[in-house]
Amino acid sequence: MSEKLRSYSPGLLLTLILAGASFWLSSRIPGDIIGTSIMALVLGMICHPLLAKLPQASAGVNYVSKSVLKMGIILMGISLSFSQVLMVGKYALLLMMCTLTTAFGGGYLLGRLFKVNWKLSSLLSASTAICGGTAVATLGPVIEADDSHIAYAISATFLFDLLTVILFPWFGRLLGLTDMSYGLWVGTAVNDTSSVVAAGYGFSDAAGSFAVIVKLTRTLFIVPIVLAFSFIHARLKARSAGGTKGTEKVNIASIFPWFVLFFLLMVTVKSTGVLPEPVVAKISSLSKLFMIMAMGAIGLKTSFQEVKGVGWKPMALGVAIDTSVVFVALAMQAILQRLF
Repeated sequence: MSEKLRSYSPGLLLTLILAGASFWLSSRIPGDIIGTSIMALVLGMICHPLLAKLPQASAGVNYVSKSVLKMGIILMGISLSFSQVLMVGKYALLLMMCTLTTAFGGGYLLGRLFKVNWKLSSLLSASTAICGGTAVATLGPVIEADDSHIAYAISATFLFDLLTVILFPWFGRLLGLTDMSYGLWVGTAVNDTSSVVAAGYGFSDAAGSFAVIVKLTRTLFIVPIVLAFSFIHARLKARSAGGTKGTEKVNIASIFPWFVLFFLLMVTVKSTGVLPEPVVAKISSLSKLFMIMAMGAIGLKTSFQEVKGVGWKPMALGVAIDTSVVFVALAMQAILQRLF
């Protein structure tokens, strides 16, 4: 164990330094326009050439990008509770089902039209449908996506969210939306949590609070989405390995993402209220640190050339998915408000 820890130490230290630098730099930018996750990814990509000169750090970087990432996702469950789903009610849940269908259905159809790799189109859809970079980082390893695809999807998320932070409050006022309507719209249509906070509170405190509740509830959809894509990926692997369509068998136990159960366990613990808030806050902070370290590790393993080589079609696909969800969320919340 101590020998393994020694082999991981250089990579762990490198990603920890990147995480610290990301927290510091992100805090110096007003309005949280560039979230810490994006900052860590970009800094990691800038330092990518450094990894080639430090081969002793590779083992630790790989460990962080996979195992520490899963630890961060598990601990993230402590910031959520099942009561949040009840709080937003059937109104918001119906709206979320519409946006989830739009993101994944549209992503699949447009992905085929643009001839984009299914893993990359799935990452773009998950980013839009659930929770931005966190969803991408969670789903990527499950479907064995390339690091360049993960970096590309997170970058696309950032570019879109940058526009939403600037434009959504203005459009909300132009359309005369109420605090609740605007909060629902932002909570279901904006990707990353930091961007939801910035865009929501940019309209009003009430709208911001409602948007964050809706956004955190969306995060719980990570569980069924990861389970579904685990099965899809395993079926496709079996088929490409020589299975006959409709006859290939999938060993559920071997492909089941067990860390999701621990994530749900943390959500359950939070829902019971047995942990005092200071403890919850510390666990939540540790979760964020692990996630930021993982983003830095993914960046270290990815060069700008690799991301650039993915091409323009995935970016066009990402914009199309994001835009369709924005309009569907706006239209559906107006329809549902009249019905209920």
